[in-house]
Amino acid sequence: MTGPTRDALAGVATLVAPNAPQVTERALAAHDDPGAYLRDHTDRLDERGIDEPFEGLPWIALVDALTDHGLLAEVDWKEAPDEIAGRLLALRSAPPADELWKSLAEIDLPTYEFLEAAGNRLLATGTALAVLDIESDCYPLVLLPTTHADDLITLAVKAGFTAAVYGR
Repeated sequence: MTGPTRDALAGVATLVAPNAPQVTERALAAHDDPGAYLRDHTDRLDERGIDEPFEGLPWIALVDALTDHGLLAEVDWKEAPDEIAGRLLALRSAPPADELWKSLAEIDLPTYEFLEAAGNRLLATGTALAVLDIESDCYPLVLLPTTHADDLITLAVKAGFTAAVYGR
């Protein structure tokens, strides 16, 4: 099945996982055949309370595939800043800026404000901190080149979902 929604979903996956085509494949599998995807990933989806296909399944599949490939950190809405910084640093897409990560871990702000501050500091390194909104009380966070940040937001909307970049 092709179309603008599918193409946009593939575009988002490619932007955030340029060297992991399996991420795109999983997101598109959930788009193309939600029932089969649900059967194939029952255990993982049960953890999220998902037991039947729904419109957001391809986005959840994308988030889960990115997590499995070390490209997404899902943090709680009230996570400690040092824990968030540690999870972001562990991502394969994290810039190697030791002082930046150390300074981020020392910020003492509530989660959303921390994400804004971290996003602002990461922008200076050429890296954008973005959230792939899954309408939950968590933040699925990805890092990508700032040059792709606007494309991520645009493609997410075209795919029927929401992404935002922190710190701008």
